[in-house]
Amino acid sequence: MKKILVTGGLGYIGSHTVVSLIENKYEVKIVDNLSNSNIWILDRIEKITNIRPVFHNIDVNDEVNLTKIFEKNSFDGIIHFAAFKAVGESVNKPLEYYYNNISGLLSLLRVQTRFKTQNLVFSSSCTVYGEPNRLPVDESFPTQKAESPYGNTKKIGEEILKDVSHANNLNVISLRYFNPVGAHKSSLLGELPIGKPNNLMPMLTQTAAGIREKIVVFGNDYNTPDGTCLRDYIHVVDLAEAHVAAINRLIGGEIKSNYEVFNVGTGNGISVLELIQTFEKVNGLKLNYEIGNRREGDVEKIYANCDLANNELKWVAKKNIEDMVKSAWEWQKSLGNTL
Repeated sequence: MKKILVTGGLGYIGSHTVVSLIENKYEVKIVDNLSNSNIWILDRIEKITNIRPVFHNIDVNDEVNLTKIFEKNSFDGIIHFAAFKAVGESVNKPLEYYYNNISGLLSLLRVQTRFKTQNLVFSSSCTVYGEPNRLPVDESFPTQKAESPYGNTKKIGEEILKDVSHANNLNVISLRYFNPVGAHKSSLLGELPIGKPNNLMPMLTQTAAGIREKIVVFGNDYNTPDGTCLRDYIHVVDLAEAHVAAINRLIGGEIKSNYEVFNVGTGNGISVLELIQTFEKVNGLKLNYEIGNRREGDVEKIYANCDLANNELKWVAKKNIEDMVKSAWEWQKSLGNTL
């Protein structure tokens, strides 16, 4: 069995990807410092797959202990999720985001290159496109000035990986994904932010569950059909499958250059109000929401052209927005009305 190291493997996207990797016959080892995840997710992964991955409670910034893992294991590939990820929070805490996200990547790369682990999938983001001047965005679009420190850490991360991959003969795929939502069909895995959510979907589910009083829609005066921000929402299980496709491409020697980039989305732009209304309709609920001020760091509208991923990765998003809002609510109900 091919062996994959997943950093941040107990997080939202990481845990779903671990499940998909195991289902595709990979052996998985997880590194996670539990700063934005829970140890019981490991039990849930085991319940779904009947396999319990080896887990190391280590921060990727801890190069000493990271080295010890590489001394005892030979990995065929790495998927790097471990990073802070909230756009709004990054505006208020830029130093924390720059240190954690960039230092963690550098630490991993130093160890990886020392042990000659050749293949890496990087968790990037559509935020590297900034505020695009036309839509949909494809991979040929230039990266622009990021609208938030979080987005800038992904942009800088990509630049680092491009340089290091060429200099050190690494094979790297950066997946620029859009807005992951939804949950595993078992309702055993889903998005579980610590504290007040920064993302829209958990705000919807927690408001529906009575945990939050209301949803604040950040602005309704944007240049969009209903005035609210437009996003490309992708089901987290589809996103997990894209990571498996990227690892398959790397290990199979199918890459066409040392550094490749793929958009991972659905190609559909959906507004904040549309998402709220779809959630209400599909789940038979009424949500309490109000219009607030714009939020610093938010891009007005963005959605993907995914032709490259469809053709090269042989990956296509299969689940629609109804699947996303239904699975997210089933996950929330499985948790009850407490955090």
